[in-house]
Amino acid sequence: MALDVARVRSAFPALSLGAAHFDGPGGSQVPAVVAAAVADAMCAGLANRGSVTAAERRADSVVVAARQAVADLLGADPGGVVFGRSMTQLTYDLARAMAKQWGPRDEVVVTRLDHDANIRPWVDAARTTGTTVRWAEFDHDSAELPLRAVTDVLTPRTRLVAVTGASNLLGTRPEIGAIAAAAHEVGALVFVDGVHLTPHAAVAVTALGADFFACSPYKFFGPHLGVVVADPELLGTVRPDKLLPSSEAVPDRFELGTLPYELLAGTTATVDFIAGLEPGDGERRDRVVASMASVEEHEERLFARLLDGLGDLAGVTLHGVPERRTPTVLFSVRGRAAREVSELLANGGVNAPAGSFYALEAARAMGLGDAGAVRAGLAPYTDDDDVDRLLAGVAAACP
Repeated sequence: MALDVARVRSAFPALSLGAAHFDGPGGSQVPAVVAAAVADAMCAGLANRGSVTAAERRADSVVVAARQAVADLLGADPGGVVFGRSMTQLTYDLARAMAKQWGPRDEVVVTRLDHDANIRPWVDAARTTGTTVRWAEFDHDSAELPLRAVTDVLTPRTRLVAVTGASNLLGTRPEIGAIAAAAHEVGALVFVDGVHLTPHAAVAVTALGADFFACSPYKFFGPHLGVVVADPELLGTVRPDKLLPSSEAVPDRFELGTLPYELLAGTTATVDFIAGLEPGDGERRDRVVASMASVEEHEERLFARLLDGLGDLAGVTLHGVPERRTPTVLFSVRGRAAREVSELLANGGVNAPAGSFYALEAARAMGLGDAGAVRAGLAPYTDDDDVDRLLAGVAAACP
């Protein structure tokens, strides 16, 4: 079934303000039902989790429901769902904890394609233990990360491979399954940054081969927080720093302080919203998969129009042509700084920001420097009129 875009758009109050949003890779707009869930939780009467008072039980049920919702979204075990302030914070926490088991004879692999949140935590953790960091390079023309780029730097000493599920800068979707299989052959764990992948594809963490998978609900209509999922038994082998009275249980031992219950309630509402993008019955996981199939079809159609339109404009350079990608394009306009193009578009009500978007290694490797280029990303609420407005705005900016 084709996605009912008009129905989807009607759920987002912010769209009534008139902007065409191509800034989803940095954070999506939020449906009214998600905002209402956050407000309802804050007004319902909450306390620290427990079983004595109604408020304690309510807080506990919010957490349990959110873990199950994320598990349904990602095809994961709810007992391995960890919540935190952000994906960056969670990755740093895990890197520091896992590095306690590393030493000078060990190695970790990071890729030049990744967002810095899946590079720097591992580089910093490796530095503190004398662990060697090995870099997997991507092809600067195509923006592809070839499997061999990773396998060539794997050794029996590799303890972990950190790789993106989809580049937030270029949209590239590496062969995660093949990368994970190769890493597992040498006994390494695989940490996948799924922040940019999750909004655009049905994710099945186990099938993907990821030992750890991270994402951020605010990139797919939800509140600002981060999530990491893993097998509970694997999490049980990791000993994070924690307060003495804090729970030793998994996943609680990784969640420092009191959880943001209202944001967890919003996360559950977000997964329910995604599951309802396509009308249907059945288990929530099945409905999520069906909805994301419709989202992919919708975004692929629009993205083809966008790429063709940009490619027809003299003076526009498209950076990277990965064969498998999210609906995300990075481009420059001859004779104009990236920020200038973004500002011109914004003046016309088209939100397409400029920068390196924390994928600093990738932007520098491609010769774009820290200023990067203009990025346009589609979302389920993007429609043909939005694409027309973006193309017209870029055409007006061309020399």
